[in-house]
Amino acid sequence: MSSPAPKSPEMSDKSRKYDRQIRLWGEHGQTVLENAQICLINATALGTEILKGIVLPGIGGFTIVDNRPVTEEDVGCNFFLDLDSIGQPRAKRCMQLLQELNPDVNGDYIDEHVEQLIDGQPDFFRSFDVVVATSISERTIMRLSNVLWEQNIPLIVARSVGFYGVARLQLREHCIVETHPDNKQTDLRLEHPFDGLKKHMEETVVTNKVPWLVVLYKVLQEWVEAHEGRYPASYREKTEVREMIRARMDGEQENFEEAIKAVNSSFGGGKPSSAVREILEDDQCVNVNTESNAFWIMARALKDFVDNEGNALLPVPGVLPDMTADTNSYIGLQTVYRNQAAQDAEIVFRRSRQLLKELNKPNDLITDRDVRLFCREAANIAVVRGTKITDEFDKGYHRTAHIASGLETPNSLMGHYIVLRALDRFQADYGCLPGENEAESDKPGMKSLAAKMLSEWGIGTPLSDDLVHEICRYGGAEIHSISAYLGGCIAHELIKLVTRQYRPFDNTFIYDGSTSQTEIYKL
Repeated sequence: MSSPAPKSPEMSDKSRKYDRQIRLWGEHGQTVLENAQICLINATALGTEILKGIVLPGIGGFTIVDNRPVTEEDVGCNFFLDLDSIGQPRAKRCMQLLQELNPDVNGDYIDEHVEQLIDGQPDFFRSFDVVVATSISERTIMRLSNVLWEQNIPLIVARSVGFYGVARLQLREHCIVETHPDNKQTDLRLEHPFDGLKKHMEETVVTNKVPWLVVLYKVLQEWVEAHEGRYPASYREKTEVREMIRARMDGEQENFEEAIKAVNSSFGGGKPSSAVREILEDDQCVNVNTESNAFWIMARALKDFVDNEGNALLPVPGVLPDMTADTNSYIGLQTVYRNQAAQDAEIVFRRSRQLLKELNKPNDLITDRDVRLFCREAANIAVVRGTKITDEFDKGYHRTAHIASGLETPNSLMGHYIVLRALDRFQADYGCLPGENEAESDKPGMKSLAAKMLSEWGIGTPLSDDLVHEICRYGGAEIHSISAYLGGCIAHELIKLVTRQYRPFDNTFIYDGSTSQTEIYKL
């Protein structure tokens, strides 16, 4: 037998290098990742660990903005620096050593304070997909938050101090096509069979070689006819269907067994969920305009399909689960679903093209492949709308009830959020980090600042003395293992943001390394 033609060396090497991650986000996701640009502000231990987590998977490029030289403290907590680095520009040295991890990635650095860029080149950040800032001052957080909010560029602000860490994500709107839900329902259209499926089922004889879906469909039709056209909804009714399937078994028939197991999970496909309906009724979808991006134009085309040709149903995804069957039977059934999926996607594609023309947008903004993917994932599309970090610094901040509830909850990490916010305020007021000079003498100042912050929000619950003690005893120092863990978590979120796959955290991530505990709060 002749051997298959070898793939090109370039593709073969790339597939080998990135094989495991491509299984997660696909070739298209990898391509997006390789074209992305990330900006890191401050090459702290946490910052370099974040970059490590995106350099290894092959991010397109990164730029480090940092005006500090490498110190002995940096060498003590940052894996990417050595004694020979002391005195050199921290941005340059970290950039050089990070690039050694993956020669495919482009690195750059700017030996300036980020506020100089905000003042002199505010458009500097427009060339980046995401900006990450570590260990920046309260003043810089607010300025950077305002600039990037206006430019619609996602921002992650993070800090690691001792055993504690925090990351806050700011984004205006993030549209996700491939959300990869943990319990993804397979859309089989048993309750709303399309013509091609009906015809195929009528022509197929039930044997022990056909897919379990054929068995279930045939039995289900009998049950529906006996119940005046109604489909089973309750557990008792689905049990009746299972017993009908079992009664038709002749010995051990694996496809019948699979049909019995699939009864509970095979209904309900096709109808938009409440979350998807909310997207289709969103003003951004209903009233697309020249500012609309590809997601919202495809969402409008999808809405038009659901309201018209789809008869209130989403396009058929065309994806079947694995089933025990002979090859011809399974491929025949798979082809039926794929053909219907192609027909539905073609309708949505034509409508998308029509909208592009009406909006005077280029045709190549939305490709046939884009629409096929959108239709396949239509049941799970999502839109995340975030809040502005600067809002958390307002005295009239509206999430105070949520914070108060968290402080009163046993084992909650909300107190960690407060103490880390108080750390930012302490640095702004005193020009140093708590404990940097003298831990004991800084404790009263930290307690006072935390109490004042809570008082401004109308919260009477006091902050734990243990948290203040812990934050002061480290004097703002990082522990590499804590920064490595937190950096890995943030790198995952960066990849989600860049590839627009999976849901990013919303919106504040807290980590306590002393208890190995994490929590996410929406602030």
